[in-house]
Amino acid sequence: MIAAVDHVQLAAPAGSEPALRTYYVDVLGMTELPKPPFLAARGGCWFQAGPVQLHLGIEADFRPAKKAHPGLRVTDIETLAERLEALGAQVQWDADLPGHRRFYSYDPAGNRLEFLEPVDG
Repeated sequence: MIAAVDHVQLAAPAGSEPALRTYYVDVLGMTELPKPPFLAARGGCWFQAGPVQLHLGIEADFRPAKKAHPGLRVTDIETLAERLEALGAQVQWDADLPGHRRFYSYDPAGNRLEFLEPVDG
């Protein structure tokens, strides 16, 4: 039986690791995880915040997905949105999910990320 999501894998173009590290570590506050040596040779990088892991793998003919995305539950969504905007990231608010505040943004490779926070009431 499925017990939990272990990680979400996103793709990225070759050579994008420095920009991804800046975004996921410095902007989102995640921690970079060391990849096993065999996998590290393939490029890419892994990040974690609490139990959430995002793996960015290098794809030769990379094209960011237009709709597919991880949904990341956050706290203090307003502050996060302000932080992303202050650092030059696009923030697109969406009010279509009842019981939640949410917005979409994009990492340096163009991967769509959903940030959502449940609202009381």
